[in-house]
Amino acid sequence: MASHSFFIFAFLVAISFSNIDIGLAGRHLMQTTPNVPTLPPLPTIPTQPIIPTIPNIPQVTLPPLPNLPFSFPFLSPPPSPSTP
Repeated sequence: MASHSFFIFAFLVAISFSNIDIGLAGRHLMQTTPNVPTLPPLPTIPTQPIIPTIPNIPQVTLPPLPNLPFSFPFLSPPPSPSTP
């Protein structure tokens, strides 16, 4: 039983030490950071040449589609076997 309570005590000590590290890390993050230096202005982009226009493509004529059948073929069931 004593080893069980010692294990719990050691576990609580380990958690408390890890919380100290977390507290120090939080303080470190809350410190003010130095000012960021100003960046130089971006250079201007030279003007691009004018893109040539796309030539006109002639209209393609398609042949007319054939007419679809107005009804679908009906498949009859196979004949039933005749009884003697």
